[in-house]
Amino acid sequence: MTARLIPLFSALLASVAIDAAAQSRQVEVFYDQYGREVLLDVYTGEVVAIREPGGRASPRDDRSWDRGQARREQLGRRDRYSDPYDDYRRYPAEPDYRDDGYINEGYEDEFRYPDDGYAREELPPYDAPAPYPDLNEPRPGSVERRPLEDPSIAAMPNDPSLLPPDQPIIEEQPRAIPDVTQTPQIGRGGATEEIAKIQILLDRVGASPGVIDGRIGDNVNKAIEAYRDLTGETLRTYDTAYIDEKLAATGGDPFITYEITQEDVAGPFVASIPSDYGEKAKMDRLGYVSVVEMLSERFHVDQKYLASINPGIDFNRPGSIVRVPNVAKPLTGKVSRIVADKSRKQLRVYDEGGKLIAVYPSTIGSTATPSPSGTHTVERIALNPMYTYNPKINFQQGNNTRVLSIPPGPNGPVGTVWIALSKPTYGIHGSPEPEKIGKTNSNGCIRLTNWDAEELAKMVSPGVTVEFVD
Repeated sequence: MTARLIPLFSALLASVAIDAAAQSRQVEVFYDQYGREVLLDVYTGEVVAIREPGGRASPRDDRSWDRGQARREQLGRRDRYSDPYDDYRRYPAEPDYRDDGYINEGYEDEFRYPDDGYAREELPPYDAPAPYPDLNEPRPGSVERRPLEDPSIAAMPNDPSLLPPDQPIIEEQPRAIPDVTQTPQIGRGGATEEIAKIQILLDRVGASPGVIDGRIGDNVNKAIEAYRDLTGETLRTYDTAYIDEKLAATGGDPFITYEITQEDVAGPFVASIPSDYGEKAKMDRLGYVSVVEMLSERFHVDQKYLASINPGIDFNRPGSIVRVPNVAKPLTGKVSRIVADKSRKQLRVYDEGGKLIAVYPSTIGSTATPSPSGTHTVERIALNPMYTYNPKINFQQGNNTRVLSIPPGPNGPVGTVWIALSKPTYGIHGSPEPEKIGKTNSNGCIRLTNWDAEELAKMVSPGVTVEFVD
C-alpha cells in the first residue's frame, strides 16, 4: 500500500509546487488545442508541465523543472515586475503531444480507445466489403433481356412470352413502296448476278452499259437514265421480279450456255500485244490473245467476270460448256443524227424520225487533245481497218517519230471499226480495251467498245451529222 501511495503523493506535491509557481508568476499558463493547460517557465521558456482537463498534472521532464529551478535561484527576484516573456521570445517552446489520450497495449499497430463514455460503431473488417450489385441480375419490375440473333437488327419481339403483361404486341408493318418517279441509284459493291442481269437488260434495249461485269458504276448509272429516255419508263432496279419480267420480254433468260468449238480454239491468236507502235507495225495482225478474250468481245462481257462465272472450265478445250450473257442481236435501222455528249461521255444515236434508238458509253477527247466542237458529217466507214500513224499530224507515241502502218485487228489502236468524220484525222472507232471506255481520255476521237462501234457502223452512212456538245 505504501508503494502505491508514493507516486500519488509525488504527483500531488508536483501539482502543489506548480500551482505555487504559477501564483508567484514564475510560470505562464496556456491552453493547447486539446484543452490541456501548458505551463511554461517564464525564465527559460521551457514547458514545465502539461495539465489534463481532469486536473492531473504531467510534468514534461524532471530535468526541465530542475533547470528552471536553478535558473530561478540564480536570478532571484531580479525581474519580478519586468517583461515575463523576454526569455520566452528567446527560447520558443515546443509543446509535446505525446500523451494524446490513446492507450498503447505494447503493439505499435494496435490501439484501443479510452473509456470516455462515447459509444463507437464497430466497422466491418477490411476483407469483407459491402458487395457491389450484380447488373446482370434481374431487378424487381424489369424485363428480362435476351440477345437478338443478329445484333445489328434492333427489333421488339412479337412473342407474348417475351413481353411484359401490359405491353401490346406490335404487328409487322408492310414495307413502303419506293418512289419510282426518280431514277434509283444502285449501291457500289462486288460483282453480283443481280447487277449483271440489269446490265444485260440495258444492253438489249440499246442503253449500252459497256462491258457486263456484274458491278455498278458510272456507265451503268448513265445507262439506267438512258433507259428512261429510250422506253419512257423508269427502270425499277430494286425489283428483281420486275427485272426478270423485262428480261423475259426482251430475249429470255439472262444467261445461256455456249459450247466452245474447234474453230474457237484454233484462232488464230497472237502471243501478246506490244504497247510500242513500232513493234505493233511489225506484226501481221493484232488479233485476240486467247479464247476468253474472243468470247468476251462476242458476248459483251468482262474477261475476269466471264472466268469467275465459269470456275474450273478449260476454255482451250473444244466441247467445254461455258455460261455467257444472253445478249441480243445487233440493232438495225437507219441513223440520221449522232450527238457526242462530252460531259456525259455518251454517244446518242437518233433515227430519221428524230427518235433516240441507242446510247453508247464513250471516251471523248481530253484536255490535252480535245475533241472538235460544232457539227460535222460522216465521211466513210471502214471495218477491220489498217491504222496509219503520223506523229506530225496526230500525236507522238513513245520514241516513234516516223509514219507507221499498223495492221488491223481487235487489239489495234482503233479496234475493229473506223468511222471517219469530215474533220480531218477525227473519227468514231473501236477500242482494244473495252473495260476502259468512259473511264479514260482519248486523243480527240470518239472511242467505243468494238461491239458498239460495229453495231453503229451497220446503221450509219456517209453524210450523217455528228454534233459535239459540251
